[in-house]
Amino acid sequence: MTDTRTGRWVRLDGTTNTRDLGGLPTTDGGVTVAGRVLRSDNLQTLSEDDVRRLVQEIGLREVIDLRTTAEILLEGRGPLRAVPEVTHRHFSLIPERGHYTDVFAVEEDEVVEGLPADWVESLLPRQAAAHDQEEPPAVRAYLGYLGDRSGAVVDAVRALATGGPGASVVHCAAGKDRTGVVVALALAVAGVGHDDIVADYAMTADVIEALVAKLAASPTYAGDMERRDVASHTPRAETMDRVLTLLDERHGGAAGWLEAHGFGAREQAALRARLRD
Repeated sequence: MTDTRTGRWVRLDGTTNTRDLGGLPTTDGGVTVAGRVLRSDNLQTLSEDDVRRLVQEIGLREVIDLRTTAEILLEGRGPLRAVPEVTHRHFSLIPERGHYTDVFAVEEDEVVEGLPADWVESLLPRQAAAHDQEEPPAVRAYLGYLGDRSGAVVDAVRALATGGPGASVVHCAAGKDRTGVVVALALAVAGVGHDDIVADYAMTADVIEALVAKLAASPTYAGDMERRDVASHTPRAETMDRVLTLLDERHGGAAGWLEAHGFGAREQAALRARLRD
């Protein structure tokens, strides 16, 4: 893992935005531990060397996938699905309708061979709360994950708390929006400070051109990549800063929001222990 700025990037052939959450300072003078939790963009194009490195060298044992069922069916099985040591968990942060919101159950039961023609209709519209209407679009989207899919958000954080031994990777398509929200909550519980959580989120800007190019090469994401320029895809520090500030004001912080949604003190202690010594 090498990077001229932080040393937390994990350079793989098949991803652009993979980094380790270890090495971040905590407000009580501690530090998060490397090799426990990674964050990433889509894992569908990992090479054989990537899989070997992740599983054998880093010790990856769990994948937490935040994409929709439609995205996963469109992209197909990734190479890590063939590794028996690696468990896959799926928690969509965008509302979906219908029975099959867990794509892995669908695949294993062989109920669905492909994507239905009306798959777009399986995604439900997100409704911003009245008091969030004046927030910037990215902030509204992130608050939408917390409002529309609070159960999935909590389940994803819970999976990070209970995973192990070995490393977990949490990812979506780009590894910046859905992944950014779940990672921010986890880091806050671990005791990482506001500014360092924001800085971790904003690191995706360092690789945004390569990331957009990678997604544009996939028919699943090409349309969205082409409709907007690179600047519009670039994460802005003020977005995560605003989301964390609103969590502070409304819930006493990320930990307060999690507790209010069923992720209490015992589970939060388990998450802290996972991310720290």
